[in-house]
Amino acid sequence: MEENFKNMKGQLEIMKTLGIKPNFSELERAFGIGRHTIKKYYEGYEGKNPNKNRPSKLDKYYDEIKSKINLCGINQMGLYQYLLNKDNSIGTYSNFKKYLSKHNLKPTKSSKVHLRYETEPGEQLQFDWKEDLKMISKHGELFEFNVFSTTLGYSRLHNFVYSKTKTREDVERCLMTTFKYIGGVPKCMLTDNMRAVVDIEGDKRKVNPEFNQFAKDMGTSVKLCKPRTPETKGKDETANKFMAWLIPYNHEFEDEEDLIRIIDNIRNKVNSTVNQTTNIPPILLFEKEKEYLSPLPSNRVMSSYLVNVEKSKVYPDSLIYYKGKRYSVNPKYIDQYVQAKQIDNILYIYHNKQLIATHEINDKIINYAKDHYLEGLQITMPYKDKNDIEKYTEENLKKLDLLLVGNNV
Repeated sequence: MEENFKNMKGQLEIMKTLGIKPNFSELERAFGIGRHTIKKYYEGYEGKNPNKNRPSKLDKYYDEIKSKINLCGINQMGLYQYLLNKDNSIGTYSNFKKYLSKHNLKPTKSSKVHLRYETEPGEQLQFDWKEDLKMISKHGELFEFNVFSTTLGYSRLHNFVYSKTKTREDVERCLMTTFKYIGGVPKCMLTDNMRAVVDIEGDKRKVNPEFNQFAKDMGTSVKLCKPRTPETKGKDETANKFMAWLIPYNHEFEDEEDLIRIIDNIRNKVNSTVNQTTNIPPILLFEKEKEYLSPLPSNRVMSSYLVNVEKSKVYPDSLIYYKGKRYSVNPKYIDQYVQAKQIDNILYIYHNKQLIATHEINDKIINYAKDHYLEGLQITMPYKDKNDIEKYTEENLKKLDLLLVGNNV
């Protein structure tokens, strides 16, 4: 057949040179090649592109793709968005999937079938925790946190809120953050057996009174999923899958502030991506749904819940995180949780409602109080006398300030 194609193309060239119009039916009988194919070649078709197997722009990321595709919980879209964030010239998601298939780099996944149901605009907000996440910064620092995930039932608009703890106060704070993000309040909220907001006695479940009051104050109500059927909250369960987009950033982010920024970027990308059920990006469908949301509660009601208190874990260096900066407490509180509250330019740190430290808010990344650092050295260097400890404290704090100033230049 290859010889027939060669002869057919030669015959066409001769005819073109002599100005003879081909009889395609006759050539079909002569060479055993379809007349439409012969006509394509006569009109300029040159056959398949010999550069079809040219190098892909993804080739330089092959090793990185291979290492990250096996990370637990990752999915193709999450890895694609991670690479696209690094290099927007890698091409479309469709080509990315073809590249994975060609190189046998697809992640394993399991699937379950659940019946879908729809809700009216503004009717329902589903919420849940993505719990006990652990990620390590590019500097080797471990971050343990949770992501509060919400989804509007009609538009599928998502919101993800970073939170270190999962108390009822955290749920309320995250929900108010979401209400502000969507600019209103839905008619009801749907959740499962979240311990922070649901009281369980034997087979009986009920929303605890404090959270029920919160819902009433916000102008909404709370519904619980049927027992052992979390798929009834499936739209937000689907949103949790998008947290797989976070996995490729392990060992790739700078600090807590950068991690929160990445989570916000993932939310924006998720809301701009075409939903597989509606075939419309959530952010576009939300333009209709937002008209059906109830107005936000008054500032007085909102502020009564937003007391501006953050819970933070005390890390082994005796520091807590607050708005991207670090502040010290006494080392005896290491591995415990404390509450941080800012009033004007002062940060007040409490443990079990007792004030244990204060710091002036400033631009320094690390803020050690001298007595906290001194106490830490006394624990780690018990063989040194008090004067030496004092000297080391003064010297080390000065060096630390110089180092931080140098890194900020």
